[in-house]
Amino acid sequence: MTSKTFADHKPYAICFPSPAQSHIKSMLKLAKLLYCKGFHVTFVNTEFNHRRFLKSRGSDSLKGLPDFRFESIPDGLPPSDENATQDLPRLCEAARNNLLAPFNDLLDKLNGTASPDVPPVTCIVSDGFMPVAITAAEMLGIPIAVFFTISACSLMGLKQYKVLREKGLTPLKDDSFLTNGYLDRVVDWIPGMKDIRLRDLPSFFRTTDPNDCLFNFCMESVERALSASAIIFHTFDALEQEVLTSLNSMFPRVYTIGALQLLLNEIQQDDLYSIHCNLWKEEVECLQWLDSQRPNSVIYVNFGSIAVATKEQLIEFGMGLSKSGHPFLWIIRPDMIAGDCAILPPEFTEETKERGFISSWCPQEEVLNHPSVGGFLTHCGWGSIIESISSGVPMLCWPSFGDQQTNCRYTCTEWGIGMEIDSIVTREKVETKVRELLDGEEGKKMKQKAMEWKRLALEATRPSGSSTMNLDKLVQEVLFCHETIHVTYSKKKMRLKTSYCGGCIYSQLISHVF
Repeated sequence: MTSKTFADHKPYAICFPSPAQSHIKSMLKLAKLLYCKGFHVTFVNTEFNHRRFLKSRGSDSLKGLPDFRFESIPDGLPPSDENATQDLPRLCEAARNNLLAPFNDLLDKLNGTASPDVPPVTCIVSDGFMPVAITAAEMLGIPIAVFFTISACSLMGLKQYKVLREKGLTPLKDDSFLTNGYLDRVVDWIPGMKDIRLRDLPSFFRTTDPNDCLFNFCMESVERALSASAIIFHTFDALEQEVLTSLNSMFPRVYTIGALQLLLNEIQQDDLYSIHCNLWKEEVECLQWLDSQRPNSVIYVNFGSIAVATKEQLIEFGMGLSKSGHPFLWIIRPDMIAGDCAILPPEFTEETKERGFISSWCPQEEVLNHPSVGGFLTHCGWGSIIESISSGVPMLCWPSFGDQQTNCRYTCTEWGIGMEIDSIVTREKVETKVRELLDGEEGKKMKQKAMEWKRLALEATRPSGSSTMNLDKLVQEVLFCHETIHVTYSKKKMRLKTSYCGGCIYSQLISHVF
């Protein structure tokens, strides 16, 4: 057994996202920021997604850097289509039941190979929907910050699931409650959220099954977050001030650090440029096509990485885009259409061949920041919303499930930068909304509001901005202590002991042989 002392040694963060594209993308941005703050980082994917990233980006894409590494753990799920997102309820069951043991084994391996060049793990940053990471951190005695990649208003909505159940508002008596006006009932008890209807809350409560997996998993994850050292949101203070004020009274330390890409834009780190995670290969040819279009003339259409559409909905969207007369860039994932493969009618192809571009995946932030893009037809996933706000692009909103309903409500009603297309899609509705967004007076007002929110997002991420300062506070108050770390190595396990002093978390590594 030997003893080593590290003065001002790098802290070591394990970043553990939920195994879905938007969650991984946001966590990777946060991991890069921590790396730039001086952290040694290990980014943990499931083996299923690790293989998909290697396929989409190449065999060398996850080699990382000496201080920024990638690892993977099994999810315990049966094999599934490698070109499609895994079944969401099964992913929730895996997060509940399958991941703690392999995640702990990985932590043991990483701590067992600690050296003067590679420190032991000092903290965990996990997705808010990976509660097993909180258990693992408690077992090691190290700080854990949970990162919710959804909006703060959506998290507040999920926080009401327990109350909805206690009040008998869920589970629903039967499916007729989805159409009889029940969802229009106003919910008047939620702190920081005024005039919210049941339909504006995250949709997983719309179930008749008291044992519904998604409802219970979301409710349990939010309650479990109360025991974390801190909660991180991918938002900025000005955007969701009222609900954030209320959440601050409910949870331990709350840190808003959005928009993450704008924070990264403030940092020059060429060695991080090649580190990306995309489950589908990005087709960058669309950027060249955008170069040929007039400013603010293109409607960009992308329904994210999980949402699906029927073939009938696909055709209605397509014909609406065709009839609008506007150029469009449309992302259609290989797994986006439910059931049989849909084929767009010949008249769509004929009418749009000079002004339409269809791709399977794209670099979305580059697209949204392109000067020819004037609007975004989106499913309202939070990653897409915050990227659109950061780019000053107004939206047409077609929410599908989960937090998307809440995001749609705030985008259209509170922030004034969106218009909703309801679930019954017709080509006439799509045509009218696209024209109004890109040509109408309402669209012009939304564009002005979108540019104002972009300005506020940029302010939040400048050196003296709220998100920049909150990131610094997260690092100093929760994830890192500047004290000297004393390490005793042995072939057996080591433990980090965490204590709280003066509002700051101090992590001291002590030898612990067992």
